[in-house]
Amino acid sequence: MYRSLTIATLLLLGLLYCASAPAAAFEVLYRAAIQPDTGLAEVEILLRGEQLPSRLVLHLNPERHQNVRSDAGLTRKDDTATWRPRGPEASLRYEFVIDEQKTSGRYDSHITDDWAILRSDKLIPPISARMVKGLEASAELVFKLPRQWSAAAPYALVDDKPLHYRIIDPGRRLPRPKGWLILGDITSRQDIIDGVDVRVAAPSGEGARLQDILAFIAWNLPEVKAVFPDFPEHLLVVLAGEPMWRGGLSGTRSLFMHAQRPLISGNRTSSMIHELVHIGTGIRGAKNSDWIVEGIAEYYASAILYRSGGISETRYRETLDWQANWARRADTLFTQRSSGPVTARAVGVMHHLDEALREATGGEATIDDVALALAQGPSKVSLQRLRDIVAELATDEVDLDAIIAEAEQPD
Repeated sequence: MYRSLTIATLLLLGLLYCASAPAAAFEVLYRAAIQPDTGLAEVEILLRGEQLPSRLVLHLNPERHQNVRSDAGLTRKDDTATWRPRGPEASLRYEFVIDEQKTSGRYDSHITDDWAILRSDKLIPPISARMVKGLEASAELVFKLPRQWSAAAPYALVDDKPLHYRIIDPGRRLPRPKGWLILGDITSRQDIIDGVDVRVAAPSGEGARLQDILAFIAWNLPEVKAVFPDFPEHLLVVLAGEPMWRGGLSGTRSLFMHAQRPLISGNRTSSMIHELVHIGTGIRGAKNSDWIVEGIAEYYASAILYRSGGISETRYRETLDWQANWARRADTLFTQRSSGPVTARAVGVMHHLDEALREATGGEATIDDVALALAQGPSKVSLQRLRDIVAELATDEVDLDAIIAEAEQPD
């Protein structure tokens, strides 16, 4: 019996040790040397550690990721590069074409002699990793820039080094940089707003209203965080004028906004708040469910303005009426991509869902609870997921499908 107890004790101690032992780790260093004369970024992915992943598969854009090479263990097939690194140190290199031009002729990624604006999740392609259980990486991103250039990225600096960032990528054992970047001769304003380190940056000399935008964010971000308390700790807002795309686009902990785009449009919605909500939710639509993602963002694009005191209740109601009128141009909510009229119809669904939830629960549940549940669940959302959330909040007291059906048959 004593021997049995001893064995059991040793087994228990072993299990406790395994549970408490730190995961095996390796280092990944992403290096990017920006070259304005060629329009390229020379990129290196450097791995260091006693144990490295057995295989990495890089999912490339052949038009932008070029001349991929490594000393050993690299094979190419179609749009993928399979790399089998060998420790204790291994590296892979390639060139990245920074310019990306839309069919309109404008750019959503661009480099000039003085600055570059791009997304780090395009610079570093998606990577699938095969590694032993318990192995994970710590990751850093380092830039090599022309003289007099500086950088702004949505990450914390490593030991206050100006071009050296620590990469945070929750839930991934191989962290990868994500979000917008602005590099070059830039100007910026920065502040801590409701616990978020906010930096607004633009190319020097463009006359971007950085302080106005920072003040607008200070006015409205607390209301966004009231709905989405898990909003990231860092936020980078990148601004630029011509020849960049004349819109707004969110990324991880960051967004791009054309410098000439108004903070509040004539119909009293805000593209800036719309993109902040995208950052706060971090969701994307499943098949034919993009209207949910865009509807939530556009609903709050005016609702947050109303809550923060930016517009009156009368003006807010006028905005909802304007959305309802524009929604008549949509054929259906259920499209692959939510256009303006489709998104306007989705706003109506969210508004009526809010009213129904308040009535059914005596004000205990609102659209805020729906939005938070979407943000805290799986990143890909669907109509069924929305149904489940509504049912959890109000059982069968709220008929979401009836609300949608009514929206699909406007007067």
